Order: sequence, then structure tokens, then C-alpha cells
Amino acid sequence: MHFTYLAVMCAVVCACAGDTATTARPQVSDTVLDDALNDKRFIQRQLKCALGEAPCDPIGKRLKTLAPLVLRGACPQCSPQETKQIQRTLSYVQRNYPQQWTKIVRQYAG
Repeated sequence: MHFTYLAVMCAVVCACAGDTATTARPQVSDTVLDDALNDKRFIQRQLKCALGEAPCDPIGKRLKTLAPLVLRGACPQCSPQETKQIQRTLSYVQRNYPQQWTKIVRQYAG
């Protein structure tokens, strides 16, 4: 399994809207994604939620739903654009939050 493309931060991309594959979700622009990645407080809040260290907002809840799927290499609810954005986001988390990344992989890869 290749962890480079884990969806720990699906919260930023997929979690911005609906809970099922049949629910139309608004597209997240690359600009919005950049803004989210540059907001350290937002990222920290989502990471703490994912690790069970803090309460989750709706984005964090969606993250917890999708993370196990993406860790297993599949996100059937995600569009090609979302998948690309997830890959970019996960690379960012791996580079900038390596300790949290390791914990998340352990927690969700199971």
C-alpha cells in the first residue's frame, strides 16, 4: 500500500460538503485548497480531530469517514479533481507534519 496518497486531509477536499456519493458536492478550487493549507490553525484542528485529540467540526467528521477508505487506496466518493487535490494535500501533510502523519497512518491504516 502506498501511503503517499492517504486521505488524512480529505477534510480539506472531500469533506467540504455532502456525506454520500449521491449527494452533489460543490467543487473546491485550488485557491481555496491553498488557503486551507496555509491556515496552520485549520490544519492543526483537523489533525487533532483525526487523531481523536479534539472535537470534530463537519469537515473533520467527513475526514474520519473517508480516511480509512483512502488509506486502503480507494475513495469511490471522490472525483478525479478531488483525488488530485487529496494527493497534493497529503504530500503537504507528510512534509510539514511528519509526527502527526505517522500517528494518523498508524491509526487509520489498520
